[in-house]
Amino acid sequence: MRVELANKIILNPYITEKTFELVETERKICFIVEKSATKLAIKDAINTLYEEKVISVNTARTIYGKKAFVEFDSVDVARDLATKIGML
Repeated sequence: MRVELANKIILNPYITEKTFELVETERKICFIVEKSATKLAIKDAINTLYEEKVISVNTARTIYGKKAFVEFDSVDVARDLATKIGML
């Protein structure tokens, strides 16, 4: 996947107290994504942008847009990525 397409799919991280806690407890980071993005496209976009292996992706439609809860290998990987994107 090209970086330009990945940037269109992953809009920005979604940071709240609850999603902040997901990093430590469930190895997950929440992103706001394009509303037509599929789970596979989200997984590929994360891999392209951040070069991290994604375990699973869960999505939810909310008033803020479509959220993607992305699970990583370990808490360390999730914590490092959260720091890299300015979440921590």
